[in-house]
Amino acid sequence: MIYIEPTDNINKYLENTHIKTIFNSDKADYVIINGSSTETINSILKADNLSNNKGIYSENNNNYDYNHSIKKIGIYKKIHSNNDIQQIKLLSEEGISFVIIDVDDWKIIPLENIIAMMQETNVEIFAIARSVNEVETLFTVLELGVDGVIFETNNEEEITKIKKIIQNVYFNISSAKIVEIKDIGIGERVCIDTVSMLSEGEGMLIGNKSNFLFLVHNESIGSSFTSPRPFRVNAGAVHCYTITPNGTTKYLSELESGSQVLIVNTKGSARTVSVGRAKIETRPLRLFKALYENEIGSIVVQNAETIRFLDKNGKILPVTHAKLGDEILVYSKRATGRHFGMEVSNEFIIEK
Repeated sequence: MIYIEPTDNINKYLENTHIKTIFNSDKADYVIINGSSTETINSILKADNLSNNKGIYSENNNNYDYNHSIKKIGIYKKIHSNNDIQQIKLLSEEGISFVIIDVDDWKIIPLENIIAMMQETNVEIFAIARSVNEVETLFTVLELGVDGVIFETNNEEEITKIKKIIQNVYFNISSAKIVEIKDIGIGERVCIDTVSMLSEGEGMLIGNKSNFLFLVHNESIGSSFTSPRPFRVNAGAVHCYTITPNGTTKYLSELESGSQVLIVNTKGSARTVSVGRAKIETRPLRLFKALYENEIGSIVVQNAETIRFLDKNGKILPVTHAKLGDEILVYSKRATGRHFGMEVSNEFIIEK
């Protein structure tokens, strides 16, 4: 979202973007009604309907000449009590398209109430955040989150952090053929226990090389000998890489309570979850190598039935049952150097 004074020719710059303009102008995409009482807002909405979707009037008699079919009309609302929440519900029934919520002290509970109440409507809910941490929280309230967050800052670093919070992360998942399987003896592996419930088809991208990572499934599926652990990924040996939400890599041995990791599904869609606990224990290990196009990647995992890959059809494949020629899901790209986890482009590197 960009805050800018629209000019006559601004639309030609915004045609192929997702940018929306907010400004006190008839060229804005969203129009905020200047009125605080329900009666005032109702009269404005009714006047708009009576005028064939042309012209919106506020208490100070400003006139906006626009086509309502391509504009959205809404309100800014300071929340002090449940009465304010009920007023929002009434106005949503009258025809507002969005509401901007401003809450000072109690943020989560009022927003949970509003989201739960409005989830069956088409009204967009925006919330005002006063810190970067609030931005992340507001997008996850009741799992649904708000539709948008308004945050004012002149700090470029804060803008970069927020961009990473709200961006959708996708990986190009492909299938690679297993070309080598080898038991390599005893070593230390890392179990990542997250604070989230993971679904079938989700896992973490793990590997010996930062540019070739295997999709290791979570433990949401139990057996006659083990109970499900739907929060856990038995990820791999301590030296293995995984990708973090900020785009850097970390060794599994570096993860600890409070770290953030990416959980990826078979479509390549990723979501950020926090680590509740990382367990490093000595176990028998098995090496796998796989070929994708001209690139060979490898991973070291615990040799046990509860550690599973996903085959090319998205079906679960225990590492104890995997065999040469099986095709499993991986993420692979051109090799680049890494400096303390950060990608360094054009640096020569060979990992094997």
